[in-house]
Amino acid sequence: MDIPVVRSLVKLACRPSLAFSLLVLMLTLFIAPRPSHAQAPASASAPEAQTSAAPAWAQPGSATHNQVAPPTDFHRPSKNFNTPIGIFDGQSDIGGALVPGSASYDAATRQYTINSAGYNIWYTRDEFRFLWKKLSGDVSLAADVSFPDPNGYNDRKAVLIIRQNLDDDAKEILVGLHGTGMIQLAQRPEKNLLINDIEFRMGGRGLPGGASPNSFGNVMPKRIGLEKRGDAFALFVSVEGEPMHQFGPPIQLHLDEPFYVGIGFCSHLPDKVDTAVLSNVVLENSAGKVH
Repeated sequence: MDIPVVRSLVKLACRPSLAFSLLVLMLTLFIAPRPSHAQAPASASAPEAQTSAAPAWAQPGSATHNQVAPPTDFHRPSKNFNTPIGIFDGQSDIGGALVPGSASYDAATRQYTINSAGYNIWYTRDEFRFLWKKLSGDVSLAADVSFPDPNGYNDRKAVLIIRQNLDDDAKEILVGLHGTGMIQLAQRPEKNLLINDIEFRMGGRGLPGGASPNSFGNVMPKRIGLEKRGDAFALFVSVEGEPMHQFGPPIQLHLDEPFYVGIGFCSHLPDKVDTAVLSNVVLENSAGKVH
C-alpha cells in the first residue's frame, strides 16, 4: 500500500464523522436547450497540428505498451481563447493537444460539456481543455462529473484545478476523477517537475449490476470538490449525493497571485477526443463554500 494512502487512512480514522468514507476506502484497498455560450474557435494552426503523429511515449498504457514520461525538453505552447463560457472568463487547450478541444455551456441544465484529446494531466506537462477564471485568495470549487461514453479510456480524467499559469508544465494543484472512479488530490510542486498525489479507490460488494451478490464493483463518486485555504488544499467528495465531506489530509502548496482556477478534461488519448460533463459547478472566492 502507498505510504501517503496509509497516512491518509490513519488521519481519517481519527475523524468519526468520516466513518463512511473510511469504510469505503478500507473495502477497496484491501481486497436540451441550446448552449448559451459556444465553444472557442480552433486556432489557425489546428489543421496542421492534426496531421502530426503522436509520439510513442504519449500512447496510452495497454497490455503491450507502457506510457512513460515525456522527454524533459518536450513542450507545446497552449492555445488560449479569451472566450467567456458560463462563469469562466476564458478557455485553453493546455499543451496544444494534437486535436483541438471544445466546450459548451447549457444554462438551463447548468452543464459544461468539455471535449478534449490529450495524452495526460500528469508527469512534467499536461494536455487538456481548461475552462478558467483568474482569481486571488481562497477558493471553493465543486462539480458533479459524468462521462457520457461508457467505453472511454479507463484513465481519462475530469479535473478541478488551480494553476499558476497556462503553460503546459505549470505549477498546479488538482482534484481528478478518473473513468474508473479513482479520485486523486495531486500537485506539481514547481514548474516542469513530476506530479505527486494522494489516491483514493472506492468500491463495494452487493452493488447493482454485479454478476453475483459477492461481486466487487467500483464506485463512481457523484461529486468532487477542491478547497484552497491559504496554502492548504483539500479534497471533498460526495459518493452518493450525501453532503460533501473531506477525504484525507490537505496538502500544502504556495501559488503566487493571481492564479487560474477552473475545470477541465483529458481523454488520456493523444489524438482522440472524448467527453466529460461537469454540472452544478460551484466557484466561490472564499474557503468553506464547497457543497
